[in-house]
Amino acid sequence: MKIDIPVIANCLINGSAQEPLLVADLAAYVLKNKNMVFPHKHSFYHFVVFTAGTGSHTIDFKRYEIKPQQVYFMAPGQVHTWEFQGDEAGFIVNFNSDYFQSFLWNTDYLMRFSFLSGALSDCLMDLDAQTFKAISALLTELITLQQQGADADILRSMLLCVLLYIEQTQGHKKPLTQRHSYNATIYHNFRKLVDQQFKSKRLPKEYAELLYITPNHLNAICKDYIGQPAGEIIRARVVLEAQRLLINRQLSIAEIASLLKFADNSYFTKFFKKQTGHTPEEFRKLTS
Repeated sequence: MKIDIPVIANCLINGSAQEPLLVADLAAYVLKNKNMVFPHKHSFYHFVVFTAGTGSHTIDFKRYEIKPQQVYFMAPGQVHTWEFQGDEAGFIVNFNSDYFQSFLWNTDYLMRFSFLSGALSDCLMDLDAQTFKAISALLTELITLQQQGADADILRSMLLCVLLYIEQTQGHKKPLTQRHSYNATIYHNFRKLVDQQFKSKRLPKEYAELLYITPNHLNAICKDYIGQPAGEIIRARVVLEAQRLLINRQLSIAEIASLLKFADNSYFTKFFKKQTGHTPEEFRKLTS
């Protein structure tokens, strides 16, 4: 029984060899992979910078209209698809989740970038003219260096410069000291645990125990960091997984309820409708 949608595991997409990094011209990439218009996941980080184009890009069931000077970030496991109009231009970057681990002492370094968290609130940025120009120049240079077979650490350094420049110039809501504070670390660890255990653990107190803090403290951190209580984050993750499974028409609603550890189909349907405003069957019709 197939229980998931396609997962692309190779940064090169159609390449025969496994490579940890791909930096490419967007128009050429789309032309080469023009059949990939079905919902799919990546096992790597993926971001797209648009210099031109029209159409839409859907990430975890949220549809975005494409505009020039935008950048979209996707974390491993997110579901996405595109509907381009054939006039797209820009850059595409794929890199493995462990791409920097042999390069940086802090193996959790990528946690500092909120736009790589997989949160829809952070996945899209409209770049100002100066940032757009600088990022385009860096990515153009990165493509050239990659084609010339530059040393891997040079490529890593260049990509890290791109990520750091975007973070520094895009004016995140919280000051840098708050984004890299103890509470920020707790928050990111909580999100990581939710991704790993949302099927079996649905209560904030269960995660608070794993983090060695009180449920009240966990709620306070979540509210301070993104304005939502911990319980809401857990429920949103369950709903997201349900939506991802509902795309697979081979699975019945009862099978999805079982996969998500609901007591029965009825309870799952009530939960899903309360969170989304639609029954699972209605959601399937909307996404067909």
